[in-house]
Amino acid sequence: MPTGSAPQLIGWTHRFSGKVRDVYAPATPHPSGDVLLLVASDRVSAYDHVLPTAVPGKGAVLTALSRWWFDQLADIVPNHLVDAPAPAEVADRAVVVRALDMVPVECVARGYLSGSGTVEYRAGGAVCGVPLPPGLLEGSRLPEPVFTPATKAAVGDHDENVTFDAVVAEVGRETAEELRRVTIAVYSRAAAVTERAGILLADTKLELGRTPDGDGSLVLGDEVLTPDSSRFWPADGWQPGRAQPSLDKQLVRDWLTSPASGWDRASDAPPPPLPEEVVERTAAGYREVHRRLTGTDL
Repeated sequence: MPTGSAPQLIGWTHRFSGKVRDVYAPATPHPSGDVLLLVASDRVSAYDHVLPTAVPGKGAVLTALSRWWFDQLADIVPNHLVDAPAPAEVADRAVVVRALDMVPVECVARGYLSGSGTVEYRAGGAVCGVPLPPGLLEGSRLPEPVFTPATKAAVGDHDENVTFDAVVAEVGRETAEELRRVTIAVYSRAAAVTERAGILLADTKLELGRTPDGDGSLVLGDEVLTPDSSRFWPADGWQPGRAQPSLDKQLVRDWLTSPASGWDRASDAPPPPLPEEVVERTAAGYREVHRRLTGTDL
């Protein structure tokens, strides 16, 4: 990610940029200690590429939703938010957070069969080594939520689904079991909340870490339960056996892999710009998730 894509902010030094977020450190010691500033941009990523087209307002939705969800989940797992103001020019899409030592695992929970889970299931009747009942279809509800972790890839690399045993080998059994417990507990709480709002939470990805000087407890970081990190389906459109209507960035993925884009995902060519219709529908879906869950409009 080009450094120049990140805004210059008085009092903060740009450290690096991920696919979506720009990360800053305090230029001088901060009153809250070892903190970072996370600024959610309007960039959109898909298939391990940052696209040349932004989705206006996306960063504000990600930030507002994450703040809301951190509050809903506080009794399950602590989070990295710090009660300190962000710079005024990015206040609607930035948070000050505690610096964490991140666990090198993408913690994914699935309640429905979709995406790479469907591909794995069709190939061997399991997802990440977790056996599933026969006869499931694309979009089927699973008997219970399952923990389906993945490797954590750098920008431009691809996350790979792994088994629980692989997580144990990476971080140890005690940490692996705690990652699984927290991930399933967060998913279960969130799925109940979204269903009351007429949204099915098909799956979600969490980032967990620990404070360097803390007691070793897991802390929820990055973003949580946004349309970037989750699959949200309108409940009234759910029908197993086909691709589901979505309120997330699946619209972007679908267009990129359609004949209309002209893009060969297997090539080295970067993805093309998104058409305005796809941008508008994606932005509307993100805002709709926020509105249904929080009861407010951005």
